[in-house]
Amino acid sequence: MTTIQVDIPVQTSDTAPAGSRSLLQAAQSKYGFVPNLLGTMANAPALLEGYMTLAGIFDRTSLTPTERQIVLLAVSFENRCEYCMAAHTAIAGMQKVDPSVVGALRDGTSIDDSRLEALREFAAETARTRGWPSVEVVSRFTDAGYSPAQALEVVLGVGVKTLSNYANHLAGTPLDAAFAGAKWSRPTCSAACECTH
Repeated sequence: MTTIQVDIPVQTSDTAPAGSRSLLQAAQSKYGFVPNLLGTMANAPALLEGYMTLAGIFDRTSLTPTERQIVLLAVSFENRCEYCMAAHTAIAGMQKVDPSVVGALRDGTSIDDSRLEALREFAAETARTRGWPSVEVVSRFTDAGYSPAQALEVVLGVGVKTLSNYANHLAGTPLDAAFAGAKWSRPTCSAACECTH
């Protein structure tokens, strides 16, 4: 796939537009550094504020930390976002998400735990179909014990990650050193493969 990128610099709290500076300072305090994603988004203060606000709200949903990372990684996989796959692999590790779950998400394969797999499948298909998951996928999600409210929480997660995935695509955001050990590129399949990789 040929990509056309927009020349979007990675800003710091010193170089960013005034509306982004306090947000980048908050990120520095929280993470110990300003992730390049946020430095890129800082060029548009409204995007940076919207993303950080929605990400904070998503963290307060009823989904567990593992479930939230499943949603974020599944969406990033579907959107082919190399930056977010690496970043959330690292974050999932910090949050003690089972490495086999993270490995399946990075490979685009099924998670062994049937409940978590139903969530992965629902999040991935919601992103892939632009909000039109099949009846079968929805049924597996609800049969796994997830509620209608949690289906909407997944939609929030899809929205949060789509914002960052698309921003990274446009900017070609460079991967931070903190995430370099989790570098990712989308698996390739044979010509006969009918999967969505």
